Amino acid sequence: MMKTIRQYRYLLLPLFLTLSLLCACSRSAPERETDYETYKSAENDAFRTPLNGSAQPTAPDRAKAARSAFDQLCAKLFCEQLSDGYLTLHYTLADPAAYGITDCERSFGDFSLAALKEAEETQRRDEAALKEIPAELLTPEQQLTYKILETVYDTERKFEGLELYYQPLAPTVGIQAQLPVLLAEYIFYSKSDVDDYLALLSTIDQYYEQILEFEKEKSKSGLFMTDRCVDTIINDCEAYLLAPELNFLASTFDERIDSMTDLTEEEKNSYKEKNLEILNSHFIPAYELLLNGLKELKGTCTNEMGLCYYPKGKEYYEYLVHSSTGTTYATIDQLRDAVEKQLNYDLMAMSKLLMEHEELSEQLADYRFAYTEPDEILEHLKEVIADDFPELEHSTYTTKYVPSALEHTLSPAFFLVPPMDRYEDCVIYINQGSVSTSDSLYTTLAHEGYPGHLYQNVYFLGNCSSPLRKVLSFNSYSEGWATYVENYSYTTDNGLSPELGRLLAYNASATLALHALLDININYYGWDKDQAAVYLSQYFGISDSALVDELYSYMLDAPVNYLNYYVGYLEISHMKEQAEITLKDQFELKEFNRFILDIGPAPFTVIKPYFKEWLQSCRSGQ
Repeated sequence: MMKTIRQYRYLLLPLFLTLSLLCACSRSAPERETDYETYKSAENDAFRTPLNGSAQPTAPDRAKAARSAFDQLCAKLFCEQLSDGYLTLHYTLADPAAYGITDCERSFGDFSLAALKEAEETQRRDEAALKEIPAELLTPEQQLTYKILETVYDTERKFEGLELYYQPLAPTVGIQAQLPVLLAEYIFYSKSDVDDYLALLSTIDQYYEQILEFEKEKSKSGLFMTDRCVDTIINDCEAYLLAPELNFLASTFDERIDSMTDLTEEEKNSYKEKNLEILNSHFIPAYELLLNGLKELKGTCTNEMGLCYYPKGKEYYEYLVHSSTGTTYATIDQLRDAVEKQLNYDLMAMSKLLMEHEELSEQLADYRFAYTEPDEILEHLKEVIADDFPELEHSTYTTKYVPSALEHTLSPAFFLVPPMDRYEDCVIYINQGSVSTSDSLYTTLAHEGYPGHLYQNVYFLGNCSSPLRKVLSFNSYSEGWATYVENYSYTTDNGLSPELGRLLAYNASATLALHALLDININYYGWDKDQAAVYLSQYFGISDSALVDELYSYMLDAPVNYLNYYVGYLEISHMKEQAEITLKDQFELKEFNRFILDIGPAPFTVIKPYFKEWLQSCRSGQ
């Protein structure tokens, strides 16, 4: 019954470009930067204790100065977040000029060890500036952002000295797999966007050369990937070596160009020819460079087991878990115990259902959701969630299918996060090669659409007033929410019996928990393949050696990826359970969901204290 080695869906974000802070990004309002740099001056220092017996500033003056300083710092950080590369900027803002960003180099940014270390220097300066501001003088909304930044800085400090452990290339979730799809979905709002896109595309070979140099540094340090991983990436990337006119970046470009109304036919043809030329002279050579470079580095792997077998592997895994998930579990031991406990609960619940409803065993062999077409499913979900989720004022979406050439390299589905200033227009990609309309498309679209990623992003972007928070990413919150509502969708009016829906929800939770446990045990506790095989066989009846190999290899290739989903889901589910136990008849699912949505993406260590306050206010009827 339990399905394993599911390639979990993800928000396809240009997050891999957020490592560099070197891209030139000028602003049309430099005086704001000056204000930030000089807020420590006597005129803007009212929140500090005065020296030499000078007059004590009033409380309102101190608060006003602190809040102004914090806003200026957030404006600076916002610009830094968008200076990582032009693709990041374009996907974040449809109209950068409206935010004072008037010029940014058309490149993917700087990907190098030096850039990583320079980013850390910038982070230390920003952290120092944050600590200068008294948090108790800020507004409640500012205090939440302050706590988020404080937590992020504290966690990211642990990355220093571990830079070469970072792995930019990986099957399915690596840069080489994600970047082409982002380029295919690059929106042309105007003619200048076409020019910017072509200028950007022409630098992809330089960008991949930087990544290859980074991989060479990893190799010299004994941190290069396994030969099996190299072979998988090479095999996947061969799909990008087609002749330019056969490349999906040609057909998708032509479609976007043809839809533009402000171009003449001559201009459209000229752009199409130029795109083919750049694909031939830059894009294809970029992948050839990458593949040839990986072939040369093949054989330099020093460890074919979990991260913990590297010199600082455990240290890096601990950082990775807390940076990626923001979990409230302080240690990996505590996290593993929590995962095991939930897994056992789900398995017992499944067993109980099967004992009480013998017909479920037969239903499991052949079940179908009542809704099977993408748009039909999404429209149904929009209606069926109305009682349990806050209303979403406005959103539009387009469903697209992954190009057939890329079906074997990409996840079953993914949601493209829209620009923060055009957040109503959303795109969901479906991979027909790995998702079935009969047994998973319904829940897949609940995860990606309503009330999953699409719903959560549109809700947050429409209600959050902080530009900085809109560009900060917390994957475990986002994926945890989407997994939480995906499980919820099993129990909606979807054509399944209530008992079968509950059984499938428990099974989905247990399956993800199993993957999370394998990740932890392999990468932190050092399980070898034989130990993983014994565990899978003894407790889950999984004895297929090919499946065991695949599971083990995936955990090595993408450590913590499954934890992004499961830990976020676990944290949200536990808060919901606590609310149900505490509030009893007062509990309202819609209000709990509203709380999670209103607080928005953040580390769970930040969210949990706010949850306790919310719970107390519900108990007191406030």
